[in-house]
Amino acid sequence: MQLKHLRTLLSPQDGAAKVTCMAWSQNNAKFAVCTVDRVVLLYDEHGERRDKFSTKPADMKYGRKSYMVKGMAFSPDSTKIAIGQTDNIIYVYKIGEDWGDKKVICNKFIQTSAVTCLQWPAEYIIVFGLAEGKVRLANTKTNKSSTIYGTESYVVSLTTNCSGKGILSGHADGTIVRYFFDDEGSGESQGKLVNHPCPPYALAWATNSIVAAGCDRKIVAYGKEGHVLQTFDYSRNPQEREFTTAVASPGGQSVVLGSYDRLRVFNWSPQRSIWEEAKPKEIANLYTITALAWKRDGSRLCVGTLCGGVEQFDCCLRRSIYKNKFELTYVGPSQVIVKNLSSGTRVVLKSHYGYEVEEVKILGKERYLVAHTSDTLLLGDLNTNRLSEIAWQGSGGNEKYFFENENVCMIFNAGELTLVEYGNNDTLGSVRTEFMNPHLISVRINERCQRGTEDNKKLAYLIDIKTIAIGEAVWIAELNEPLDTKLLFRDRKLFRALAATTRGVRQPATGRD
Repeated sequence: MQLKHLRTLLSPQDGAAKVTCMAWSQNNAKFAVCTVDRVVLLYDEHGERRDKFSTKPADMKYGRKSYMVKGMAFSPDSTKIAIGQTDNIIYVYKIGEDWGDKKVICNKFIQTSAVTCLQWPAEYIIVFGLAEGKVRLANTKTNKSSTIYGTESYVVSLTTNCSGKGILSGHADGTIVRYFFDDEGSGESQGKLVNHPCPPYALAWATNSIVAAGCDRKIVAYGKEGHVLQTFDYSRNPQEREFTTAVASPGGQSVVLGSYDRLRVFNWSPQRSIWEEAKPKEIANLYTITALAWKRDGSRLCVGTLCGGVEQFDCCLRRSIYKNKFELTYVGPSQVIVKNLSSGTRVVLKSHYGYEVEEVKILGKERYLVAHTSDTLLLGDLNTNRLSEIAWQGSGGNEKYFFENENVCMIFNAGELTLVEYGNNDTLGSVRTEFMNPHLISVRINERCQRGTEDNKKLAYLIDIKTIAIGEAVWIAELNEPLDTKLLFRDRKLFRALAATTRGVRQPATGRD
């Protein structure tokens, strides 16, 4: 992972004016910065400031300067922002979809102590830490909050895994606690995971390990059950200071930690199963880094400082131009951003299993994406942004792809036909056939609804030169009746036939065109 400075979003001040928190929206269109004066600044994806609004205290009688904002997060639909404050309250602001929409408080959650950190991992679910040591959940649908678990130590940091279904909290006594809403079949334990040597203010949950650091100037990578994988010791480096914040890339394969005038970048090596340190990014007069926020598509990293500055960096492993029409940006081993240079539209191609994406091709009149990993095949429709990842063993690049059907990709390989519906991560099915002409295959996906049937998917194909097979259930044939009971086909002598598909094949009428 390489960091390249792009622009300054917010100029630093002469003295301390701490950027307290920052957040990117899930749809990548908005970026929020909260300053020391408790004002939230909103930027577009290009770094232009478009809007702002002031936060408010829990009780006006204490004045507008009676609190600090300690945590901020966008809702999954990117239309709301949750603000956690030291005056024992969380406000949820509805900011709307368009710039300039009126900002309205739609939820508030009063607590018994100061809110110290905050995440919004799922719809209606806000997770936050308190100064009294509790980690709690606020439900925006019911407007109620409840305790997930309690400790006796101040919560200094809070983060989630890549899927948002697990949380980690770091505490002032060094404890790191893990909790799952859904362990996704991993079988990993919950509860106290490890006791870090110092308060883990810098805490990140990557794909293969947990990275923690703090005032002892040591970075420790822990395994899934808390054992030490690696330690990077900078305590004897007079140029290094305490680590204040950390963030994992959206794909979980890179981690950036902030300290004083410096960003340290670590990349996971799948081949060696260790973290490898890249060249650190050193910026004179940046001063202490107080906040980090990674754009959801992995292409940008924003850095907030003690003096109120916000710097934006471009993140990529490599970048290439495809046929002078598309830009391919590899923001991680398993994630590629495909940008149409003429229209500016972008699609994020990502392996959900964390496999390294190999060569990306754009086929089918430059509309469809095809990419391989070691164990999967990635397919996508650039027009509809429907992406699929299916299990696939490499066959030396001998596959033939057909894109005549807008809903389904046909893949021929070694006498086998595989169908993949765009947007679905399971194959529709595979059949044996030697007839690899897409005009001899008919597929239909939910084009005619049937009562009592959610999916109407059928296939018709040739078993041999004289035999047509028609698959039901997950398959669709080319049928011309509302209930999909007829198959129209033509033989090599240009005879056509109409055959019933529900009770065997029969030919009530034939003739020439």
